[in-house]
Amino acid sequence: MPRNTSAVPLGLPRRLIEFTLDGQQVRVPEGSTILDACRAEGKDIPTLCEGDTLRPKNACRVCVVEVEGARTLAPACSRKAEAGMTVKTDTERARHSRKIVIELLASSVDLSTTPRVEEWIKQYDAKPDRFGPDAARLNEEPRVDNDLYVRDYDKCILCYKCVDACGDQWQNTFAISVVGRGFDARIAVEHDGPLTESACVYCGNCIEVCPTGALSFKSEFDMRAAGTWDESQQTETTTVCAYCGVGCNLTLHVQDNEIVKVTSPHDNPVTHGNLCIKGRFGYQHVQNRD
Repeated sequence: MPRNTSAVPLGLPRRLIEFTLDGQQVRVPEGSTILDACRAEGKDIPTLCEGDTLRPKNACRVCVVEVEGARTLAPACSRKAEAGMTVKTDTERARHSRKIVIELLASSVDLSTTPRVEEWIKQYDAKPDRFGPDAARLNEEPRVDNDLYVRDYDKCILCYKCVDACGDQWQNTFAISVVGRGFDARIAVEHDGPLTESACVYCGNCIEVCPTGALSFKSEFDMRAAGTWDESQQTETTTVCAYCGVGCNLTLHVQDNEIVKVTSPHDNPVTHGNLCIKGRFGYQHVQNRD
């Protein structure tokens, strides 16, 4: 289900509520989160686990803000805006918390394919190296056990977005879950086995929501390994999937006149970013030149 829901009947506008955001009075629709309000005001709040098609999980804690009267910092992705509240997004306390979280993540996880993380490291003067070489990493080779997508758990931040997308929020396949506890917790399929022996239906909706590249198209993985992946040279064209009559929108990512991956617009009322195996991976016939 979409992230923001309310009890307002369909077709009726939500009433506006007013609160103070960084010293300014702002108005947002009832049910909006603090993060929604920040984005509406053009404020750039870092976040990794938040997704516009999933309910907030509060896992990464990078988006925390200070709410007047609250004992702890609040995750902006899930804290609903309330009339009359006072929120500060750039206090020393909030910035310090974000800095520590970024340092902890970057010291223990390979964030080399995570968008904007280098920018945030500079913005918050984070120093992940200060934890030394003993910072916990899996040091595990990427799992390449099928021709469609790759699992690289060295890049996983345990945001649980893939679990939710595969579970009751979208796909209802429940092939992905969390195994282990504490420092041993990790994302896996049943019995932590090969993907080909799991309940996975290869819809790729977990790839769509992964923020770090821990899950990626096999085509992208191979091109990155070969040094040929170049998003600056890619074009994106949105079209309609021709496999059935549902009308799913596909966004084709093309580099050097070849489709390198397929995504779906998150604001599409039919798919909300989700596809089936045919829509996401069945594009090879388009460029079959034999």
